[in-house]
Amino acid sequence: MSKLILVPTPIGNLKDITLRALDNLKEADIILAEDTRKTKNLLNHYKIENKLLSYHKFNEHFIKDKIISKIKNGLTIALVTDAGTPGISDPGFLIIRECINNQIEVESLPGATAFIPALLNSGLPCDKFIFEGFLPVKKGRKSRLESLSTEKRTIIIYESPYRIEKTINDLIKYFSPERNISISKELTKIHETTIRGTLSEINSKLKSVIIKGEFIVVIEGKK
Repeated sequence: MSKLILVPTPIGNLKDITLRALDNLKEADIILAEDTRKTKNLLNHYKIENKLLSYHKFNEHFIKDKIISKIKNGLTIALVTDAGTPGISDPGFLIIRECINNQIEVESLPGATAFIPALLNSGLPCDKFIFEGFLPVKKGRKSRLESLSTEKRTIIIYESPYRIEKTINDLIKYFSPERNISISKELTKIHETTIRGTLSEINSKLKSVIIKGEFIVVIEGKK
C-alpha cells in the first residue's frame, strides 16, 4: 500500500539506525532527502541503492503536490533529514499535513533524535519537559525568553555554533546567572561533549570548548 514513511537517521554514529529503518529505505520507491549528498553517504555505507529526491525547507512548498501525486499513483515514499527524526526542527511537517489532508497513510518509525540523550545526560528533571527547538533569531526572541524564564518544567532548545554564546548571555539576562543548565554537542560522535553548571559557570566553561556543531541546551525550570 502506498504511503509516506518517516525514517529517522543517525545523528552521528552510523550504527544508530534500526533494522526496520534500513528495510524501509531499501524498499521505498523514492527517498526524500534534506541533503541528497549526506543521505547518499548513509545509503552507501549500508549498500542501499535507491532513487533520491531533494526535499528541504527551500523547496517543500513547491514540490508537495508532486509528492502527493506520486503517492496517490501507488508509490511508497520515505522521508529522511540530514540527521534525526523528520519534522523535529527539520522539514517534514508540511508534507505530513498534506498527506493527512489527502487521506494518505503516514507511518512514523521510532529512532534517533538529539534532544532525548541530551536531556538524560543533563542530570536535570526529565519527567516533565518542553522542547522549544531553535529560538527566534530576532523578531519574537525577547518575548519568548521572557515567557520561558518563568517555565517550571525543564526546557530544551537547539542552537547553532554561531549563536550559542549570544544565547547563553541572553539566558543569563532573562533567567538568572544561577540557573542550572547543561550543554551537549556532537552527540554519538568521537568528540561528544557535555558541560554542566550554572549559567554563569557555563559562560566561562564555553570559552574552552570548540564551538563547532549543533548545540542542545537543557535548562532547569524555575523553582
